[in-house]
Amino acid sequence: MNIKLFCFVLALLELAAGNAIAKEGGDQYPNGAENWLAGAAPPPGNYFLNYLGHYGGSLHNGDGDKVPDTSVSAWFNAFRLLHISEMRILGGNYGVHIIVPIAHRRMNLGDHASSVVGLGDITISPASLAWHLGNWHWVAALDIRIPTGQYKAGDPHKSIGTNYWSIEPLLAVTWLSEEGWEISSKFMYNIKSKNNEFRPALGEPKMDYASGDELHIDFLAGKRFGLWGVGLSGYYLKQTTNDKLDGQAISSTLGPWSAGRKGEVFAIGPSAIYNSPNGTIFIAQWQHEMHVKNRFQGYTAWLKLIMPF
Repeated sequence: MNIKLFCFVLALLELAAGNAIAKEGGDQYPNGAENWLAGAAPPPGNYFLNYLGHYGGSLHNGDGDKVPDTSVSAWFNAFRLLHISEMRILGGNYGVHIIVPIAHRRMNLGDHASSVVGLGDITISPASLAWHLGNWHWVAALDIRIPTGQYKAGDPHKSIGTNYWSIEPLLAVTWLSEEGWEISSKFMYNIKSKNNEFRPALGEPKMDYASGDELHIDFLAGKRFGLWGVGLSGYYLKQTTNDKLDGQAISSTLGPWSAGRKGEVFAIGPSAIYNSPNGTIFIAQWQHEMHVKNRFQGYTAWLKLIMPF
């Protein structure tokens, strides 16, 4: 295969073959999912959360320019079960959760477009701790992401999963004022294992692809008016280590990305919340991406439900 074509296909595969819940390939977490009350865990009990949304965007290279004839459109729904216990460790309530995503994605890469539907990569958290002190609330946790999603080496059109494990320590903080103001942030650092089944294209030999680690932050600033609230929410992601192919950092001379194919994105948009009298919470938001490098750039529209049971 011609080396330039090889590297271009490589970039498309690695960018596009990831979990379709998340917009960009290689992401297992849907950036921007947590905003209102991100660090304010609910009282002990069992909770059901549902994340329904749509993402649309086009691929951008290492200079931030759009790659022609590339696009992705994905509908996703994630089911989350959360348990907060009465048990306290270091003064914080112990909790666990599981997130099961399902997605329908249509992708266009050059001269070929097709759709895929299926299960994405499941997330479990074996341990979280939640603290509350006056207007301040914190949650510290460890998420583990399991490569359960469908993956077909060499064909991103048929891949929803990432085909790698990852672990993610996180800290979420929320400040709630008596006047109804809220500032929330969730800080995460994602550490990935290798994808040992990577192929640059169908029929090509397998290679080891290691996606770089990432720092990403969800955030919100908002104001409540009774049962309702409005604000701005979004996220920032910065890849901190290089992507590597068979142990070697990807070179900027071999494709349309910057050295190491380090991704970056910032997104922001309006968000609204409704707290029903029975404790059920509804959240709606729209987030527009900008300042994107080595990733898809577009928008996400969300509807989120939080319900005690």
